[in-house]
Amino acid sequence: MNTPVRLNMPSPTGPELKAARLAAGLSQVQAADLMGYPVQPGSRGGVQSRTWQAMESPGGDRNMQGPAFAMFLLLTGAHPDFELVRRSAAAADPSPPQP
Repeated sequence: MNTPVRLNMPSPTGPELKAARLAAGLSQVQAADLMGYPVQPGSRGGVQSRTWQAMESPGGDRNMQGPAFAMFLLLTGAHPDFELVRRSAAAADPSPPQP
């Protein structure tokens, strides 16, 4: 059995979230799509994510939850302590080898 890893997962402020997104080279729409947040048509054409905009707002009362921010950092390769690594096919299959 695997031992769970405990992560410190504080919620980011709006400016911290924006800085992480910009460091990853993503637009708000790309970041929202990566994390599964809704994207809708914008008033000037194109698309936007009001949810992501609200989370990046400096004085907003809507912050991204810590575990979601940790996942965002992992997915963008920016987590300070961990990285995502794809399991090999053999490691992913828990069944014993066939003779």
